[in-house]
Amino acid sequence: MADAKAKAASQEKFIIFHQMRQEQREIALKIAEIESDKTEHKLVVDSLKELDPKRKCFRMVGGVLVERTVGEVLPALNSNVVNMGETLEKLQVQLKEKGKALTEYREKNGIRFHGDKSEQEDKNADKSSHGILVGQ
Repeated sequence: MADAKAKAASQEKFIIFHQMRQEQREIALKIAEIESDKTEHKLVVDSLKELDPKRKCFRMVGGVLVERTVGEVLPALNSNVVNMGETLEKLQVQLKEKGKALTEYREKNGIRFHGDKSEQEDKNADKSSHGILVGQ
């Protein structure tokens, strides 16, 4: 019975750890997506800078192609680039915080990845320790 409780507790710890890792991955994916969008916006801004502000251009707004002038579109694009930069900074901070929390949880609960060896484990092959082994 105690064995079943210990197993259930270790499974619960693994599930929490897995959820935390998934959240970290989602933040990293969002960062990559926004960086890509920001790069695309910068390319468009660089292309439009050289054009006459009265020249007509087309912009996609909410899935609808809208006719505007370069002079109208350029400030909006510059604003978007700045906003994306601020969002990226916030997400980078969140990613670092999530990484720290994940490391602390991992150390606190004795979670190891397959192939990890701690210094104590090398010195002392103690079979009584109860860690959780996570495959990558």
